[in-house]
Amino acid sequence: MSFRGQRWWLVGASEGLGLALARLLSAEGAEVILSARDADRLAAAVAGLPGPARALPMDVADDAQVAAAAAAAGPVDGLVWLAGVYWPMRAQDWNAAQVTAMCDVNFTGCARVLGQVVPGMVARGRGHIVLTGSLSGFRGLPGAVGYAASKAGVMALAECLQADLHRSGVKVQLANPGFIRTRLTAKNDFAMPQIMEPDAAARHMLRLMKSHRFSASFPVPFAWLFRASVWLPERLYFRLFGG
Repeated sequence: MSFRGQRWWLVGASEGLGLALARLLSAEGAEVILSARDADRLAAAVAGLPGPARALPMDVADDAQVAAAAAAAGPVDGLVWLAGVYWPMRAQDWNAAQVTAMCDVNFTGCARVLGQVVPGMVARGRGHIVLTGSLSGFRGLPGAVGYAASKAGVMALAECLQADLHRSGVKVQLANPGFIRTRLTAKNDFAMPQIMEPDAAARHMLRLMKSHRFSASFPVPFAWLFRASVWLPERLYFRLFGG
């Protein structure tokens, strides 16, 4: 698969995994459009890319900003959803504002952006959508109120899109990474097995995007633990994974 000459919109790409993937796509010859809330970080990110690129600042929690950015982006060949916010949190320490923000940005924000892009792709009979889920979205985890649930929503949404669009000419894919070294995972005070640098995670995503697979979970063997967990009986699962 070649990305040369294509226009790709990466939402959540001012730093970390999104920026690393933008560099790879730009090097592959794609025109990239980067979106995030921080205009200064976006400008610096765009300036460092090897190919044609532009910044479209927006807050994915704002309907009007998403609609305006989508109109400015115009028709795109591909969309990568990477935006997310995160606070580690147990149910016993529920912070209503932070839980709402995780749901509204991580999941509802994804739906807002898709609502601006999917209809056009369907009408044209072509396009490529890549959503970023998480290993934490396969099943409920301790200390992940808000984040795991919002990522599970993104993963289910990707499956719904694939079920509807797999014969439409619109390609849908889902990437489920584990821990990536970013300012978000810097909030964690626990061990993070097989934590990846953003560049390594971006290479996993690009490999998926060039393939015919629907989804990829990485890194292995850490990912196998989460994939296998869905087959465990509830009593055993919560005994092993409960806080």
